[in-house]
Order: sequence, then C-alpha cells, then structure tokens
Amino acid sequence: MEKNLPVELDREILIQLAPEQLVEIIVEQASATIKLNSRILELEQEIGKLKASRDLDSKTSSKPPSGDILKKSEKKPELSDGESQAPKRKPGGQPGHPGKTRKGFGRVARWEILRPECCCCCGTGFFKDKIKIETQQVSCCTFK
Repeated sequence: MEKNLPVELDREILIQLAPEQLVEIIVEQASATIKLNSRILELEQEIGKLKASRDLDSKTSSKPPSGDILKKSEKKPELSDGESQAPKRKPGGQPGHPGKTRKGFGRVARWEILRPECCCCCGTGFFKDKIKIETQQVSCCTFK
C-alpha cells in the first residue's frame, strides 16, 4: 500500500476517499491476497512432505534401523491368552537348577620357589625381603 493511504481502513474514512484511491487500495489488497495465497500453498505442501517423512522408518523406506526414532505407544499392549502374567526369568542361575563346578587338580606335582638374582631397574643384587607371593596352578596332560 502507498504511504499516504490510511493505516486503519475505517468505514467513515473510506467514504471520504476519492474513487481513484479506493481502486488503488483494492488493487494492492488483491495483490497482497495473491501473495499470501501462494505462500499458504507452499506451506501446505511443506507440511505434507513433513508428514510423509515423519511416517518413514526402516520398514517402509531404505533408512537404516539405527535412524528410527523410538515411538512408544500411550497404551500398554494387552496380553494375549498364550502370554502369562508371570515375570520373565532373570539371567543367571535359576532356583532349583543343579550347579556344576570344576573339581580342580588331584595333587600337586611340584613346588618351585623363584627368586630374582638382581633388580631389573637398578641392578642391585639379592633381595632380603619378600616383595610379592604369587600362586599359579598349571595343568599338565600326560598321555600313557
């Protein structure tokens, strides 16, 4: 609209305007209406595209499953006749199940005491105090 036209189009003001000014207002409003209608159509098309892409997931498109958004339903799924109300079993040993353990070795064949002759860091010889005691079991298979 032109700058010299009134901002508020009151009935009293419009009656006082000249016919040329009224025609100018109508033409400008028609062009503004056409621009707004085209913008509305663009936005409706964009909304349609967004709605279509919202419903796409790995089952209905070529998207990988990692790109799926987890959708939780508002209602809890109803259990069918085959499914019981009992909770699922927890992982690990179940109550009442007999366990199995390794029996270990029957006898010790030999003992070895290993002592370092010198320190690997500073090179000093013979240690008087014990630094660390470590036990290791080794299985040796002998076929007869």
